[in-house]
Amino acid sequence: MKQVTPYNTEAGKKKEVEEMFDNIAPKYDLLNHVLSMKIDVLWRNTLVKWMNKDAPQTVLDVATGTGDLALTVQKATGAKVTGLDLSQQMLNVGIEKIKKAKLDGEIEMMKGDAENLPFDSNKFDAVCVAFGVRNFENLEKGLAELGRVVKENKSVYILEFSKVEGFLGPFYMFYFKNILPLIGKLVSKDNRAYTYLPDSVKAFPFGEKMKNILLGVGFNKVEFKKLSLGIATIYKATK
Repeated sequence: MKQVTPYNTEAGKKKEVEEMFDNIAPKYDLLNHVLSMKIDVLWRNTLVKWMNKDAPQTVLDVATGTGDLALTVQKATGAKVTGLDLSQQMLNVGIEKIKKAKLDGEIEMMKGDAENLPFDSNKFDAVCVAFGVRNFENLEKGLAELGRVVKENKSVYILEFSKVEGFLGPFYMFYFKNILPLIGKLVSKDNRAYTYLPDSVKAFPFGEKMKNILLGVGFNKVEFKKLSLGIATIYKATK
């Protein structure tokens, strides 16, 4: 798989991803909702509905960003949620949102690396990642870490962009490659962040390929659901 990085420097993907999200943190939520026409809210709700069948008491949200998924998980399940992210600026926005929702006793936010999680093995009832695994420097290592910290017979839920197939594919790709980066640039003032998004999606495995990678790093069973004609996919990987 081709390694796509935000700024194409010698710093390495992890450092560049951290820098990119630090840069765009103040405008991230606004851009997310505008660029997806708020459909990202529906996708998160679909993931949490699926997760809720497991009735988790403890959940780890990796690449939590500004905490949207952590908040959705907590409100729907009542679980204690730990949100972890590389970017302190994104976490700072999330911490304010969680305080505003009066859920700071239920959701803990911490800086950390998805590929070296600071938790014991078999710790969480569920682990989730929304639009984060695409940014891992070493995909297999990151996925194996998610599997390590979830309990036996429990599941990791991954929401990630995939590719629209069929006759709508070219129209969506035109929006994704031309219009989305333009709006992203204007609002975030980061020239590369929203060009990196379609580039990283294009290079990322999805569907059966992603399922096979998850099975390859040690999960016993993997199911997936396509959302919105394949714009995004949710993977449920059970240990």
